[in-house]
Amino acid sequence: MEKSKLKIKSWKKAKIEKVVEHMFLICALIAILSLLVIIGFIFAKGLPAILKIGIVNFIFGMEWKPSEEVFGIFPMIVASLLGTAGAVLLSTVIGVFTAIFLAEIAPNWVANIFRPGVELLAGIPSVIYGFFGLIVFVPLIDKWFGGGGNSLLAVIVILTIMVLPTIISISEMALRAVPKEYKEGSLALGATHLQTIFKVLIPAAKSGILASIVLGTGRAIGETMAVILVAGNSPILPESIFGRVRTLTSNIALEMGYAFGLHQEALFATGVVLFVFIIVLNLILNLMLYRMGEKA
Repeated sequence: MEKSKLKIKSWKKAKIEKVVEHMFLICALIAILSLLVIIGFIFAKGLPAILKIGIVNFIFGMEWKPSEEVFGIFPMIVASLLGTAGAVLLSTVIGVFTAIFLAEIAPNWVANIFRPGVELLAGIPSVIYGFFGLIVFVPLIDKWFGGGGNSLLAVIVILTIMVLPTIISISEMALRAVPKEYKEGSLALGATHLQTIFKVLIPAAKSGILASIVLGTGRAIGETMAVILVAGNSPILPESIFGRVRTLTSNIALEMGYAFGLHQEALFATGVVLFVFIIVLNLILNLMLYRMGEKA
């Protein structure tokens, strides 16, 4: 009797495990299917427009005039790349140094105050960042440098603040994940605390820090609402960092509501270009992580 009960229990457990495994599989398939549907829809809508307009004219065109069926997104590509690059550069320096402070230098009570603040920054809606930038940063830039304030500089500043929580949180986790023996061994050999941080801990955590930078880059290049509020939204090449700009994401959000025909298809084509940028970014990350793994 006991053996039969044990067999029944084990049979039930095996069945439950099978059901759970199939549920996990279904969830994974739904996620992959959703991604494929989105990709297929964007490319099906966008590629015909690129072929009609011409790849060179579309990507390297300097003018965006939907009323005349002139669609060139080069100024918006430049604005997106410059805004993202500036924001990532600033947020990497500030974010990694903040992560070092929280993980290695700050007392526990200080870190326990700063860490929830960083997490709170990550939860603030992007429109709030944009509104804050419009009310605070734009007038300051106008006061100090002129030009109205809506500019590439305002975009870089607001994106820097938005990207910081991602870089700080992931970089801190990467630093804390380094085995304590690395730090203890370095200090035992006579290295100072700062030497240990910069020559032992950061190199050991470089893959996690790089991942945080790439995730932050994806957040910056895909941001829309905050950028719309501070950029000025002029589809022209900026003459300086104080010039008005329009990014790829802003262009889609601003005009999709009333676009139709080739104009609407051109906006989907803009999404295709943005999607390709993100794919290239992820490929670069994977290549860099692979090479780091080989060197380690």
